[in-house]
Amino acid sequence: MAPVEQDALAVQEQLFHQRVREWIICTLLFAGLYILCHFIITHFKKHTDFAAADDDEDAAVNRIALGLCTFTLAVALGAVLLLPFSIISNEVLLSFPHSYYIQWLNGSLVHGLWNLVFLFSNLSLVFLMPFAYFFTESEGFAGSKKGIMARVYETSVVLLLLTLLVLGMVWVASAILGDNPSRQSLYDLWECHLPYLYSCISLLGTLLLLLCTPFGLSTMFSVTGKLLVKPRLLEDLDEQLSCSRLEEATVSRRIISGKASCWLDLNVELLQEQFYTIRSQRRKLELRHRASPWQRNLGYPLAMLGLLALTGISVLIVCFHVLELLLDDAAMPRGIQVASLGQVSFSIFGSFGAALQVVLIFYLMLSSIVGFYSSPLFTRLLPEWQDTPLTKIIGNCVSLLVLSSALPIFSRTLGITRFDLLGDFGRFNWLGNFSLVFLYNMGFAGLTTLCLVRKVSWALQAELLRPLGLHKLQLTCARTPRRPC
Repeated sequence: MAPVEQDALAVQEQLFHQRVREWIICTLLFAGLYILCHFIITHFKKHTDFAAADDDEDAAVNRIALGLCTFTLAVALGAVLLLPFSIISNEVLLSFPHSYYIQWLNGSLVHGLWNLVFLFSNLSLVFLMPFAYFFTESEGFAGSKKGIMARVYETSVVLLLLTLLVLGMVWVASAILGDNPSRQSLYDLWECHLPYLYSCISLLGTLLLLLCTPFGLSTMFSVTGKLLVKPRLLEDLDEQLSCSRLEEATVSRRIISGKASCWLDLNVELLQEQFYTIRSQRRKLELRHRASPWQRNLGYPLAMLGLLALTGISVLIVCFHVLELLLDDAAMPRGIQVASLGQVSFSIFGSFGAALQVVLIFYLMLSSIVGFYSSPLFTRLLPEWQDTPLTKIIGNCVSLLVLSSALPIFSRTLGITRFDLLGDFGRFNWLGNFSLVFLYNMGFAGLTTLCLVRKVSWALQAELLRPLGLHKLQLTCARTPRRPC
């Protein structure tokens, strides 16, 4: 064999081994995510929906739908980890450029992960989750033989009709709103229609993130104040605890005496409600009394300072990105086709800046989830421990997938990271619209600043009024009805 042929064969063999290695790594990563999501959903699902004692067919259908939900949740978790994994991989390659043991962490692997997440996100949103919902609601066509296959046939027909309806609407929208080749033909499904549909879904997800994230940041400040022990100025916990115990014992004796005697005219229900309120306050005081001075004086301030720092840094980065949008056209969130990892850091502060970007991405995702479940429209979707029905699990999986798949676009649009969108994530037409991107950044900065200022100002006002006892005066004035002049 000639030397040229040997070199070509060696190159092909190297490419084959690299491709096999990438598929093995992707399979192991997704298997780990699937197992983790399976344990999460198992702890939230309603066990009576999967008991085979009453109806084996319904239990089997629910298990199949649960497997599809687990797959979708694993894809959502992979979308959350996609951008942080890419940033960390770039910094690792920069730190160890000649290490033999990390050469598998290359641009081809990262680019393949982005393509797989995009593919599975489309598959889950367009086919798997609608199939799971219709599959659980189906009973088979009238006159057909009962069984799982009858439900599969009915679900397939309904899903096919829904797909034709949605694709028709997408084709009409793409033909009206822009010069898209999709209006010339209905056959270019994969290259035009599905990316356009996912572009609309991603735009919806980014708008949802824009609305939920500031609200979630405000909610996280409130939740932190409830979970941690707040330090109080000019406060005597021993005196308050003794007064609360004495008041609880007094109300308890009045309830007992009212039940034991028929001569006393007492509202026992009102006393019991007052007793439960006093007992709840007493337990909170005991919890604060048992907390150590370090936990009482440092835990809450450090947590609040951390939240303030992360929120303030996010707003500053977005404001700086707004200036970049005005001065440099390269700041627009565009996608690239080749992942050039290990060449330059995506932060001007090096590895520290990259680590800060990863922390901010997880922080914004967590705040968006908190804001999503705290909003009045989606409060009913909040899963309950071991008591969540299957339809609610499907709704949660779809919502989390929409939020998580929009996270890379959300982070890049706001300038949280300079890592360009890979694969089909950067093919969305609206990412090149300067007005939309500019207004998106201004909306996030304005809403987050407004929520932050209101929350911090109210918290400071409450903490300053409490030592002086003026908060009780405000409550008394608010409850006292005003007399007409």
